Amino acid sequence: MTELLLRPTAAPPAPEPARRVRIRLRALFADPGLLAGAVLVGLVGLAALVAPVVAAIVGHGPNDQFGDLTLDEAGLPITGGNGFLLGADGSGRDVLVRTLYGARVSLGIGIPATTLAMLIGVTVGLVGGYFGGRIDAVLTEFTNIALAFPFLVTALSVVTLNRGSAGTTLVDPIIVVIGIIALFSWTYFARLTRNAVIELKSKPFVLAAIGAGAAPARVIRREILPNIAPTVIIYWAVQLPTNIVAEASLSYLGVGIKAPTPSWGTMIANAQDSALYQVQPWMLVAPAVALFVTVLGFNILSTRLRSRFDPRTVR
Repeated sequence: MTELLLRPTAAPPAPEPARRVRIRLRALFADPGLLAGAVLVGLVGLAALVAPVVAAIVGHGPNDQFGDLTLDEAGLPITGGNGFLLGADGSGRDVLVRTLYGARVSLGIGIPATTLAMLIGVTVGLVGGYFGGRIDAVLTEFTNIALAFPFLVTALSVVTLNRGSAGTTLVDPIIVVIGIIALFSWTYFARLTRNAVIELKSKPFVLAAIGAGAAPARVIRREILPNIAPTVIIYWAVQLPTNIVAEASLSYLGVGIKAPTPSWGTMIANAQDSALYQVQPWMLVAPAVALFVTVLGFNILSTRLRSRFDPRTVR
């Protein structure tokens, strides 16, 4: 009897992986803001995915013109009917289909541009923050110089240099826009990473790895990078909506995606230039609402992720 009383109690079994996943998902979806942001971002992603499906169902491509079905006797576009849910623009193109394809353009430019900026900025921040000294001073000055360039003037200059003979372009405009946006957003990641690395360099586990004779590349890869990765990923989500707005702004000003590619910026500019939004408001409302929902969704999602997972954020 005494042996039974003195026998140590067995520890409770650890939860199964599936149960852990359910617990984490339940905690995430208990946050209304996080859920709302995820739903909005999911809707935008779904719109980008189903755009070709919707175009095939209705039989309207993003650049197909149906003037005989969508223009009245005065040559003004209809606001709905004849198989066009949101009507058509001044050229007889389906506004709904073009808006859905605009999601593909915005995400197809914003995600690669933000990812490229993250890779460049993290590399600069890791090298400067870890090695310090003259290397850090040079990279810091290089970052300051990049910040000094005006966004719009530089974009106009790059677009001008990209023009060839007879009005052709030397490089695909999509690649040019991605490069311009990445050029002006990598500095944010560089400063964030540099500050985090400087703080981590004094931690005991990093000093222990250095004292054990680990090479700098190994210390950065094994000790520092895993610890800053969550913060960098969260700020990637923070920067993404800003870059989506930058793409729309460039397209709106005529230095980004060119017509007839269905970019939300070009659609808004076309509606305002032609003034047809006064008789066909969906020409302006549809792309503007789509851009608003996209930015709102990513902003809410990134803000909630930051408040939940960023250790430096005080709730």
